Amino acid sequence: MQPFELTIEHAAAAIAARTLSPVELVDSVLDRCDAVEQRLHAYVTVVADRARQDARRAEKEIRDGLHRGPLHGIPYGLKDLFDVSGIPTTASSRVWADRMPDGDSTVATRLAAAGAILIGKTHTHEFAYGLLTPQTANPWHADAIAGGSSGGSAVAVAAGSALFALGTDTGGSIRIPAALNGMVGLKPTYGLVSRHGVAPLAWSLDHVGPIARTVRDTATVLSALAGHDPADPASAAAPAHAPAAYPAGPRGLRGLRVGVPDTYYFDRVDPQVEAAVRETVELLRELGAAVTPVKLPLVEHMEATQWGLMAPEASAVHEETLRAAPHLYGPDIRLLLEAGSHVSALDYLRAQRTRSLISDAWIRLFGGVDVLIAPTSPITAARRGQETVRWPDGVTETVTDAYVRLSSPANITGFPALSLPVGTDSAGLPIGAQLIAAPFSESVLFRVGTVIEETAHGHWRTCRCAPDGRHPRILRLLRQDPEAYS
Repeated sequence: MQPFELTIEHAAAAIAARTLSPVELVDSVLDRCDAVEQRLHAYVTVVADRARQDARRAEKEIRDGLHRGPLHGIPYGLKDLFDVSGIPTTASSRVWADRMPDGDSTVATRLAAAGAILIGKTHTHEFAYGLLTPQTANPWHADAIAGGSSGGSAVAVAAGSALFALGTDTGGSIRIPAALNGMVGLKPTYGLVSRHGVAPLAWSLDHVGPIARTVRDTATVLSALAGHDPADPASAAAPAHAPAAYPAGPRGLRGLRVGVPDTYYFDRVDPQVEAAVRETVELLRELGAAVTPVKLPLVEHMEATQWGLMAPEASAVHEETLRAAPHLYGPDIRLLLEAGSHVSALDYLRAQRTRSLISDAWIRLFGGVDVLIAPTSPITAARRGQETVRWPDGVTETVTDAYVRLSSPANITGFPALSLPVGTDSAGLPIGAQLIAAPFSESVLFRVGTVIEETAHGHWRTCRCAPDGRHPRILRLLRQDPEAYS
């Protein structure tokens, strides 16, 4: 096993034990990047010289006794919406082809303070307004999409060219690519992580969060990111249930109340996806959780509310640029932005009022359960060029609508949601389950997710992404021994 295959947890332990140096780890990740990038295209920009310089600095600090914590010396990727001084932020768009920020996003500042080492900027669907990331390939299957909009971030972690990466989630853009690439992805509670210095898509729906290989790793990254930021108007001032660290909790789940939606989340879902998620539900029951069916309120209004908020807000963000240089946008993004500009103020206000009703009803729902479990997406990774999904009941929907349908409720409500892998389909493509909890209850998600992860033995988690066909085992959950790197 190579250093790039490690989880954050085990790389950090090896670094702390002085059996692995940040220089060795960063070199391994950069070598891996060189080996797979020509096929996967996870990155827009790789800052190899900067990363190696930061790794040497981290090595010296740790040698001198200045250890900053579990992210010190850990290499990561940053979706190309996040500003970092001296590195272009292009949003994977010709519109921003020459944009060079003069300051850092808040999360980049916090990760630098934690000692994490930036490898580069990862591809996004243009301005995060899509769920395909067409530039980037899925490492599990050459003909499958990576998902999006944080597709580059998910693929970088899956392929070993980062140990974690940050993404944004407006309608599922962290959780969907995490699910499609066999990774863990977290959309935190709205306002828990600052969006200052991050290109917006729709300000009332945008969230920033991590993609990593394990639930514990995701919790570690969130601990470095979370906290109030006066530079973000939506930043939570003092979340009562957001501790500085997010423990995984005890192995058992006795007393935990798990809700399983009896509608919506299992309507029009691939049978293999449904089977994997329901098997996970039974696992939770066996581990002592009280599992009950729940009826979700107002779900018939979810899709209209999501698009009623996102479309006009996105069009408002791009109003001036779209008027000045419409030809610089990709045709799919230009069409969406132009359509959003025709949403009336009355319809937008209706969507906002409906969002309030939905959020209030979901708060009451969580008075009876601690966590919901459901599929992250109704299908696994679609094939490149596939535009629609036809369901057995005769309904046809676009691939984008299929993905958004199950992810958007957590954006509308702002509730935290965690996607983690729970199996593969007959083609070997990953299946994701989604855990949703009440606001600022990320610790509940981590507790349940870790139990699922550690009980399932990682039998689905081998990624076929090595250029020579070798199985690099970077996704497996077997406990690793830091002394192996001495």
